Amino acid sequence: MSDGLTIHEYSGDLAIHFRDINAEWITAMFRLEDTDREVLDNPRAKIIDAGGVILFVEAPGLGIVGTCALQKTGPTAYELTKMGVRESARGLKAGEFLLAAVIERAMALGADPLYLLTNAKCAAAIHLYEKLGFQHDADIMARYGARYERCDVAMRYRGESSQ
Repeated sequence: MSDGLTIHEYSGDLAIHFRDINAEWITAMFRLEDTDREVLDNPRAKIIDAGGVILFVEAPGLGIVGTCALQKTGPTAYELTKMGVRESARGLKAGEFLLAAVIERAMALGADPLYLLTNAKCAAAIHLYEKLGFQHDADIMARYGARYERCDVAMRYRGESSQ
C-alpha cells in the first residue's frame, strides 16, 4: 500500500462518502446537474446494479478521503466518473493511488473504451489522468460529451506505454 492508503469496495455504509465527496468538489467548481444528482443519490442503482464499480480510498487518521466510479455505458464501455478527493488529503497522493486502482479494475473488467468526461477547469485532475495514460480524444467527446453541460474535455485510456 502507498503510505498506508487502502482501497475499499462500495458498501451501503460508504454511500454517504460517495455523495459528500463528489458534491463538495462539483459545487465548489460548477453546479450539480440533474445527471449528477441521479448518480449521487442512487449510487447502487445507477452504478453498481448496472454493472459498474465504486471504489474508495482511506488515509490513516483521516478515514475515507476519496472515491471514484466506473459507470458501465455499453457492452464493454466504462466511464471513469465521480472522482473526488477531500482537500484534507491533498498531497498524500490519494488521488493517484485511487485512480491507479480504478484503472486496474477497469482493465480486469475488459473496459473498451475506458473514458472520462471533464472540464478544462479541472487542470490538476487532467494532469493526473494524462500521467496515468489517458489521452484527449475527439471521438469520445462526440460519442459521450453531451451528457454533461460542463464537459469540454474528453479522454480515453490508452495505457501507460502511450506516454
